[in-house]
Amino acid sequence: MAFFSSGSRALVEILTRMQSAERPMPVDHTFFEFGSIRYHVEASASDPENVYLSIATPSLSHEASSSSSGLPEATLQETRKAYHRFAEVVEPPREGYVLTLKLNFSGLNRPKDRVKAINQVSLLQSVVLSSQLRDMLGSLGPSGTMRLVYNQRDPFFVSKTAERINAVFPMRFRDDTDLAIATSFFQELRELGSSFARAPECSWSPIPPPELRGEYVHRLTTNGGFVSFGVLSRHVRGKRAAKTAWILLNFQAYVKYHIKCTRRHIQSRMRERLEALTEVIHDARLRGNDDKRKSQAVAKKRRNNKRRLISFAKASKRLQKGFRAVLDKIKRLRLRIRVRGLDRLRRQCRCFAVPKLPPRRKEHGYHKLTEQ
Repeated sequence: MAFFSSGSRALVEILTRMQSAERPMPVDHTFFEFGSIRYHVEASASDPENVYLSIATPSLSHEASSSSSGLPEATLQETRKAYHRFAEVVEPPREGYVLTLKLNFSGLNRPKDRVKAINQVSLLQSVVLSSQLRDMLGSLGPSGTMRLVYNQRDPFFVSKTAERINAVFPMRFRDDTDLAIATSFFQELRELGSSFARAPECSWSPIPPPELRGEYVHRLTTNGGFVSFGVLSRHVRGKRAAKTAWILLNFQAYVKYHIKCTRRHIQSRMRERLEALTEVIHDARLRGNDDKRKSQAVAKKRRNNKRRLISFAKASKRLQKGFRAVLDKIKRLRLRIRVRGLDRLRRQCRCFAVPKLPPRRKEHGYHKLTEQ
């Protein structure tokens, strides 16, 4: 329930569509709003100027009696006074409804007046409920306490004194997270309410206030404490009465809506934070992969350089061996010719003298210069 205005937007849309239609069309439409308010709009093609609007609202009595018994006379008089220009109260109302109005906008010539009248009709539920609430408070006398059941799951109490009216809301929550958010909201509401002079006095307490002494224990069993509003006489005077009654009747629904929005906001912030952290980790992982790739490239380059050095060393060794082989061959060519077995023969037969060959002299290739 994201829209807490007392006006019915669905009813405004249906009536506006009927008034702007080029030709008359039959309408028989039933819809619900706020879970417990039921509307029925009916019009015939033969009589398009008369539109029958029926409404069924929950009873505000402490017994939560059926709403088919009709409305008190004070509520009917309040409705006639508010819509006398373009509506009549049909008695008895349609079956299953507490009030039926016969709407006729033909007397309103200007489109602006028709739009204003349709918006006023959309406030019908707040007029009916506020009238019921005033009638029930009047039945309390100068003082007293009454248990009201606008929503079967969330009843609340209204106590009347000579100075003001106190509305007490027992708050119950199923989840610990909802309880923590609601407790913080109640404390902030109490602090802000005291800063405005014309605002109703707001208080929150984990124990029942003195106005609820004598009530049954099971009605006062709660885990969210008790929120109280002090409504003064100026808050229920004139046109403010309907607005005040609507705010009080929908306060618990508004608290649940606030908790839902707060949880959604927290979850969205957590998701954004998670996405930011995930992005940081992803970027760090990519940078880590780049560093790893760079280190692997450096290591590979080092291995390649080492392999090149090893291959160069092997090549140099091979060259050294080749040079040594060439040098050995050159040395062998410069040695004297040696005949195998000659030394043994000389030792056995010393009569043979082997002449020693003189060393070969080097011949220098000089050329004598002649004088011409």
